[in-house]
Amino acid sequence: MCFELDSEPPVPAISGAAVSHDDLVLQAADGNRFAAFAAAPDEPAPVGVVILPDVRGLYRFYEELALRFAERGYAAVAFDYYGRTAGAEKRGEDFDYPPHREQTTPEGVQADVAACAAYLRERGAASVVTVGFCFGGRHSWLATAAGHGLAAAVGFYGRPPLEDAGRMAAPILMLQAGADANISHEENAAFEAALAVEHELVEYEGAPHSFFDRKQAEFQGASDDAWRRTLEFIDAHA
Repeated sequence: MCFELDSEPPVPAISGAAVSHDDLVLQAADGNRFAAFAAAPDEPAPVGVVILPDVRGLYRFYEELALRFAERGYAAVAFDYYGRTAGAEKRGEDFDYPPHREQTTPEGVQADVAACAAYLRERGAASVVTVGFCFGGRHSWLATAAGHGLAAAVGFYGRPPLEDAGRMAAPILMLQAGADANISHEENAAFEAALAVEHELVEYEGAPHSFFDRKQAEFQGASDDAWRRTLEFIDAHA
């Protein structure tokens, strides 16, 4: 798991922002029903963000992150990976996710991304981007090769899908942890070198995996920079 269950995004809430939110059950083209959380500004949002969580799936951290996007004018949907094996109900903190993670497939994840993108477009989003973390970071980049018509994809400390780099079809932002115990600088550099699309790689020196976490106050500078870059990248391409 990338975060403790009571962690919150290291992004300040905007007091008084006019946003709405809702728990959803969405359905993918293959019939899978899965849990999601949507947040949107009260004014029409031309840009939609699909949030791909870490390996635990949908929990409070990502619901809060969707709200932070909505407060800044984007419609956002965070979704759960495990509808096919664990159902679409909300789960408690004791959820044993590893057996379900082992049963996910890239095709299943992308079918659910497609359903989230369709939900956002049906509600007025002219452009859709993905933003993912850890397991979701990798799949956020892979989403650009899945025919979703994305404007861009952002990934935080995802394992680079080097073998798929040539299939990427939208701009890529990689926000990687310089002190990641499981993802090396060499892996990041090889992925960057293999990309044929517009891209940017940022490695935060000394920052560990999951640095984007309010509890890790010593990495607030990296978190602030990553959030700024995320918003700027979305605005530049969507």
